[in-house]
Amino acid sequence: MGVSRLDVFYRRLLLTKLFIGGWGKPEDLKRIFEFRKIIGDRERCRYLVPKDYPVYINKTEEHTDCKIHEGFFISPLEHLVPGILPPEAVKARFQFIVPKRWQKNRPVCVHLAGTGDHFFWRRRTLMARPMVKEAGMASLLLENPYYGYRKPKDQLRSCLKNVSDLFVMGGALILESTVLLRWLEREGYWPLGMTGISMGGYMASLAVTNWPKPIPLIPCLSWSTASSVFTTGVLSKAVNWTELEKQYAINSVYEEEIIKLLEYCGADSFKMGPEFSKNVDPLEHLLGLSGDDRASVAQNSKAGGEAEAERGLLIGGSPEGGRARVDQLLSSVNSSGMSLDTLPRSLHANSTLREKKTDSAKFYRPSLHKESISFMKGVMDECTHMANFSVPVDTSLIIVVQAKEDAYIPRTGVLSLQEIWPGCEVRYLNGGHVSAYLFKQNVFRQAIYDTFDRFCLKYPNLH
Repeated sequence: MGVSRLDVFYRRLLLTKLFIGGWGKPEDLKRIFEFRKIIGDRERCRYLVPKDYPVYINKTEEHTDCKIHEGFFISPLEHLVPGILPPEAVKARFQFIVPKRWQKNRPVCVHLAGTGDHFFWRRRTLMARPMVKEAGMASLLLENPYYGYRKPKDQLRSCLKNVSDLFVMGGALILESTVLLRWLEREGYWPLGMTGISMGGYMASLAVTNWPKPIPLIPCLSWSTASSVFTTGVLSKAVNWTELEKQYAINSVYEEEIIKLLEYCGADSFKMGPEFSKNVDPLEHLLGLSGDDRASVAQNSKAGGEAEAERGLLIGGSPEGGRARVDQLLSSVNSSGMSLDTLPRSLHANSTLREKKTDSAKFYRPSLHKESISFMKGVMDECTHMANFSVPVDTSLIIVVQAKEDAYIPRTGVLSLQEIWPGCEVRYLNGGHVSAYLFKQNVFRQAIYDTFDRFCLKYPNLH
């Protein structure tokens, strides 16, 4: 199947560059990767977010067919990995669109935002309000970190400044979705499900891997990993490779330390599609690792990460500083599970980075672009590949909606969602990413209704 000409044309209209700041601080990447090892295991996360985590409603609007509540809470990521979120993103905001008359039960679908979906208007107009009229279903719209009210002052529109920002966004949304699902449960809503379009579908999928119960999931126009999006899809043309290559060349920490923190997620890790592998050297060759060396690195990295996790050293350092901040932000929370106070503030507070490489020849080595692309694939797979996260409790409650000619979300050379989540359903639309987004919102909504109906038939007493 080819790619949509509209997708390619639309991408050319957007001239702004992604990741103009580069990879992100090496120490931040280390903290994120160590936290991924925790959040990728559902059982280890069972008590990360207290069941009575505080959520506040500060405004309500009356409409003819619904009520729109606006609310907020403090992102749990700020407590667990202090300082990793920009200050503007610490406060999570949402809109809750509730029908005045329920048709059956009190269903709520949580919608996560796709790329460029700032504030709430787009999701409210195209999805939430029609869902009230068509199915009497409520929608909760969560604002992504780095978007809308949560956008850093130095960020240009939707263009994330650093590669690490995408991973911080994902970690925050997993935890924030847990907060909202538990709040909705406390308020008596049922059944609950999650959806999103494009990047929102990725984030909804990640969030559901962490939820300990069966739950409807409807990811639209997303797939199993974001690595192909930024290395082979049309968005790869928007990546600021010049800055990424420069940083990769002059700072040895990326290829000598951070790469060893990456967990290999099966046969798919660092593997490109046939058309891409012709142009990119395998990472094993770039690092000079034999098969035994690779296995050793992966095993030692995993064992070391788990050992540090058990000692509570992954997230922070200075307990007194972190303690004061957590107490201030979460004074009304009483956790019966894991104590947030035991999670320190800075991953390696006393460690120093290796000296930067200053040899100009290093920056101009012929393989630099290929190495940077391989490194991008590695870090993207580490934090977004579904194989690096727990399998949802019931995969039969997942309906994926995908476009056949999607140029933004390449499916060649990566594991399919059916391989990672056996039992899920995939529905294919004709056309590409942009046309599906513009003209197929009704198909997305129907998939939501079908998945919720499937859940109610299978789990009528699970509430």
